[in-house]
Amino acid sequence: MQYAWLWPFEATRLALDIYSQWYPGRAPEPTDAADEVAALPWTTANSVALQLPSMRLLDFSRAGEGQPLLVCAPYALHRAKIADLAPGHSLMEALHGAGIARLYLTDWLSAAPEMRYFSIDTYLSDLNVAVDTIGPPVDLAGLCQGGWLSLLYAARFPGKVRRLVLAGSPVDVSVPSELSRMVASLPQQGFEALVRQGNGIVSGRQMLQVWSVPLSTLDVEAALQQRLDDKSEDARALFDCFTRWNRETLDLPGTYYLEVTDWIFRQNRIAAGNFVALGCKIDLAAVKLPVFLLAAENDIVVPPDQAFATLQLLGTPPAWLQCDTEPCGHLGLFMGCRALAGSWRRIARWLQSDLGEAAGERSRISA
Repeated sequence: MQYAWLWPFEATRLALDIYSQWYPGRAPEPTDAADEVAALPWTTANSVALQLPSMRLLDFSRAGEGQPLLVCAPYALHRAKIADLAPGHSLMEALHGAGIARLYLTDWLSAAPEMRYFSIDTYLSDLNVAVDTIGPPVDLAGLCQGGWLSLLYAARFPGKVRRLVLAGSPVDVSVPSELSRMVASLPQQGFEALVRQGNGIVSGRQMLQVWSVPLSTLDVEAALQQRLDDKSEDARALFDCFTRWNRETLDLPGTYYLEVTDWIFRQNRIAAGNFVALGCKIDLAAVKLPVFLLAAENDIVVPPDQAFATLQLLGTPPAWLQCDTEPCGHLGLFMGCRALAGSWRRIARWLQSDLGEAAGERSRISA
């Protein structure tokens, strides 16, 4: 399952190989209607707090008062239901159970043709609108690629984020991973060709077809941290739920996709201090808010060394830095029942804790 998570990038290589060798200049064939997947329902009750072209801001809150937490899902070809898959495998459910009463989630939308020029700045701008709708300052938790977006946002709008959680988040890709190696091995012209073939849109369904790796029970068990071999109705339903989530893909704007592959994974602009977000160069050393970093021990997408390399880039006082690892793979961080009951409950307690003397230190730094 770990390698299956790389399919957006590996499929690019496969697709380019196929099209260049066998179908030069030919666009991908349209997907058969029979391959359409019924939308997976949400596990935890929520309402739509805001509708934007790029996303729906979902409100999972159970109270009108309290410190809000916004979970920033990854925008990388799978739906935000990675954070709310099924009972016992829902981050939103786990956070509620740990006492987070005001809770929100970014539900990024599939790119329509008119969205083909949406950029990273577009998504930062809309994330800012979401935060203003909730009411800053918010706590912000970024999952995987939602992590670098959250970090850019916190750096660009420091007064709007109180505490930051980065879970399995790639930032400094000079620390190698399978994902960063894969992107670096491909010429940027190849990614540009893929975008041109889709008329400015990267088709999630098409790339999943090209990747087409069948999921085994062991793959799903590793992601969910639960045995599914008892052939019970519940086990079959959970396997089906995961399979539907995996098949329910998003299309990405070509501009955004090219910026991510080039700026984030090839040029390493965030870590190098060369990233310009909404007109301002981002200096991670100026980020001084409390940060909790979470990594998976067996993660080939964002290994612990890469996830924790972010610590060296921040200006956060040591008293405000927290790190934790879970004995799982990448998806287990967000769906695994043991990770949700372990590190995420600790994160929830940290979000609700009084940092004590560090608060005074922050006031002095801000002044």
